[in-house]
Amino acid sequence: MSISSLNIILAQLNPLVGDIAGNMRRAREVLESAPAQTDLIVFPELYACGYPPEDLILKPSFMDAIERHIHEFAAITKNTHVLMPCPWRVDDRLYNAVHLIGDGKILHTRFKHHLPNYGVFDEKRIFSAAPLPMPIPFRGHNLGVMICEDAWFPDVAEKLKALGADILIVPNASPFEMGKVEQRLEVCRARVNETGLPLIYLNQCGGQDELVFDGGSFVLGKSGEYVLRAAEFAEDIVTLSPLQTPDIKHHATGPELMYGALVMGLRDYVRKNKFPGILLGMSGGIDSAISAAIAVDALGSDAVRCVMLPSVYTSQDSLDDAAQCCTALGVKLETISIRDPVSEFENILSPYFTDTTPDITHQNIQSRSRGVILMALSNASGFMVLSTGNKSEVATGYATLYGDMCGGFNALKDVYKTEVYAMAQWRNTLNRVIPERILTKAPTAELKPGQVDQDNLPPYDALDDILRGLIEDDLDVTAITARGHAPELVARVSRMLDIAEYKRRQAAPGVKVTSKSFGRERRYPMTNGFREN
Repeated sequence: MSISSLNIILAQLNPLVGDIAGNMRRAREVLESAPAQTDLIVFPELYACGYPPEDLILKPSFMDAIERHIHEFAAITKNTHVLMPCPWRVDDRLYNAVHLIGDGKILHTRFKHHLPNYGVFDEKRIFSAAPLPMPIPFRGHNLGVMICEDAWFPDVAEKLKALGADILIVPNASPFEMGKVEQRLEVCRARVNETGLPLIYLNQCGGQDELVFDGGSFVLGKSGEYVLRAAEFAEDIVTLSPLQTPDIKHHATGPELMYGALVMGLRDYVRKNKFPGILLGMSGGIDSAISAAIAVDALGSDAVRCVMLPSVYTSQDSLDDAAQCCTALGVKLETISIRDPVSEFENILSPYFTDTTPDITHQNIQSRSRGVILMALSNASGFMVLSTGNKSEVATGYATLYGDMCGGFNALKDVYKTEVYAMAQWRNTLNRVIPERILTKAPTAELKPGQVDQDNLPPYDALDDILRGLIEDDLDVTAITARGHAPELVARVSRMLDIAEYKRRQAAPGVKVTSKSFGRERRYPMTNGFREN
């Protein structure tokens, strides 16, 4: 199945933002190990510096380093040519660019036309938009290079086709979210159908702060059929040849797909920031259990420390469930009681408390005592504390500042509670690491006798549906009520969401997996007088 007479390598790599020398060193390794018959190697969007570089781009010294490393790389190229994406300066303007490099020099340069400025993207802050690009002549072909967002609009592909392009090449740094794989395929098939040209879609992989890039690069033939599909959540260097036979690697769906994103996001955050491992508080509940499983799958059991911090309200079931989970994961569980610290805090503060002091005050002393201990252990060992709150809790403020919200990262930050259960059930199909009782018992913070989450929150299936309507879909109370929820319940959840904004501003970063995560994508004022009736 030939779509071109060229031998093209798709280098789906995991760059480190800001590590220009390291990224270009890896590019050189790919170049030097390429078979002699290789015509072209394609790298992901802004590969030289990693994506997104954010305001690093605005530092002149950063751009100086980019230019120096690009020219040094160009000098070693010979017969095999490279499409190398990087930021580029022209007359004091900054562009999102791609160079065709070969024969020891930069041969052609093309700039991005459509700059995304929504969701997690703010490229218009730093880059200038270029006119519609022209094809790049290369070995009897005309390469139609469209940088990421340029593929989402028909005008760029149409112009390239009109000017003689015979293949479309799309270098990307496209962040993951559930449903994004299908969106990319739909968009790219639309460009193929409009132009009748085959298309190469090359994506970055790896975690960068709250973003995960899932890879999953692919090649579409002239009829929109898969010719090649690379691995997801992993580096993959694949070759498209004139005699290409279909090579379609497995891609996950549902809870397996979400779980893979969380594993990669946590792994890269820990490794790229050079933490020796992670530390998390085990409660015997579902959130800490699935967080521990993600951590072990990301880093290995030797890099994960679990600590049980029981209070006077911690049940024997919770102690047993936490121990059983850690045994199944191969992780040592340490136990540090918070009874004495909580008692001492209560004694110290007793002159300032009365019979009317809200009960939440006493509950939060327990949670914050745990936070102090975990952060002290982190300071002592260098291990990063992993926060374990899910999106349902983060949304409604059902979490304690400086208590269970302590941590450097949170794998579950963008995962609703119902999705936590779905992932746990899927993970147990590989090998049973989460005890059945954790999956079936009523969720509880165990901060007072007989407490369960539903004392303060509606059932999670209803809560999560309401929250998706408010957050991802931006629906008003009336529209969500029409989905079958009581108006007073929707209004209460909406208010909880609004008044918890100050907590979310202080929350740990976490992996984005939905279409609208807290932080970069959903930015509401903390001081906010607007309330829906």
